[in-house]
Amino acid sequence: MKIVAGVIVALLTVAHVGAASSVAVGIEEFKFTPPVLAVPVGTTVTWINHDEEPHTITSANGAFGSTGLSQEDTFAQTFIRPGRYEYFCALHPHMKAIVIVK
Repeated sequence: MKIVAGVIVALLTVAHVGAASSVAVGIEEFKFTPPVLAVPVGTTVTWINHDEEPHTITSANGAFGSTGLSQEDTFAQTFIRPGRYEYFCALHPHMKAIVIVK
């Protein structure tokens, strides 16, 4: 089992702020950070594009999606159902990540 440092930080952040919380995912150097995020139901996840290139947040199953985000633009999604939500950047499909909602 591989543990990613960003996942541990994200889990600790969510644990401290409670069920109705907000968590940020950074987009930098063509990566989503953290690449795996676990949150409780009701959490709003906000993605922030720190790259100079535009990126999208595109759900693999069509559950949610953003338009192209320019540098420092944001996109927010509130997760109201448990599940595993895989997403990627439609402009750079190698960029992939997951939100796990419990």
